[in-house]
Amino acid sequence: MKKSYILFSCLGFMAMVQKAFGQSSYASLEKNRNIYAKELSQELNTTKDTLILKGQKEIGYVYSINESYHREIDTYAGSKEYKVPLDKLTIGKHVFVVSQSGKRIVFVVRVNGESSQVETVSSTKMASVKTR
Repeated sequence: MKKSYILFSCLGFMAMVQKAFGQSSYASLEKNRNIYAKELSQELNTTKDTLILKGQKEIGYVYSINESYHREIDTYAGSKEYKVPLDKLTIGKHVFVVSQSGKRIVFVVRVNGESSQVETVSSTKMASVKTR
């Protein structure tokens, strides 16, 4: 009986520690790997809350279509580098279309909406502090 109590206590503690120190990404990127799309670099920053587009040629229009088929981003970049803040987007799948020198490059960004969280675990209460 005592061994099972210790086992369940350890499992419960490990679950809380994993939740406390687990990090989830805010967004994930499915790049366009087509050979014709290699002129456009598609990256997420280290905190994964900003999409960074870099092109060898000028980037024209950038727009995204969400799961409800609404455009949440519809803008003209007009430069070789453009940063899109993802925290303004709704949670879910977004299809991005970037026009560059007559081409339209399509890729997907999935916004999870979870940012890295630091949680303090004590014996009586659990406090959560959200950081971005």
